[in-house]
Amino acid sequence: MQVCLASTSPARLMLLRQAGIEPVTLAPAVDEEAVIAETEAREQRILPPAEHVLLLARLKAADVARRVREEHPGFEGVVIGGDSMFELDGTVYGKPYTPEAATERWTGMRGRTGVLHSGHSVFLVTGDDEPVEAHAVAEAAVTFAADVDDAEIAAYVATGEPLHVAGAFTVDSLGGAFIERVEGDPSTVVGMSLSTVRRLVRELGVAWPTLWNRAA
Repeated sequence: MQVCLASTSPARLMLLRQAGIEPVTLAPAVDEEAVIAETEAREQRILPPAEHVLLLARLKAADVARRVREEHPGFEGVVIGGDSMFELDGTVYGKPYTPEAATERWTGMRGRTGVLHSGHSVFLVTGDDEPVEAHAVAEAAVTFAADVDDAEIAAYVATGEPLHVAGAFTVDSLGGAFIERVEGDPSTVVGMSLSTVRRLVRELGVAWPTLWNRAA
């Protein structure tokens, strides 16, 4: 069984590699902002975080599942797509992108607990049959240290690490020292819940160990 990661996220790639899987990677051609805006306009409501991340995860995986046979002839296996958002007191945060936004986020997050919502979609691609899918949302609560001072925030933001990750933090790199507790699958906070992906793979009739292709 082969694995294709429908993402260019270094964190998701790292997680799969640590789990013994060396995937091929394809960047999904999905205009995320346009998709969400169109869906919310059509349904005349704001999508809650779980629906938001699941919609994007499914669209990303579906796009790559359609393309993978063309770009990687002979591919047969699973395509994994994901999306994440961070929610704090009912407000949803994506990537801050600017140092000013990241600083404001961290000033407001210290000493508090938020929820990381992570959507997962797995497509099984075999032969000439239409791909079949399984999907789910995983959540993990993240508590930030209350004593993170302004100088630490400034130094962290200056590294550039928090600018391009959901919620403006990481748990597996420099940001990890400022996080006191994670409730839920820790890999959810990194970018993808491995336990959730394993369950979805099994739902599609694939044994998880058959995906191990990376030398120890």
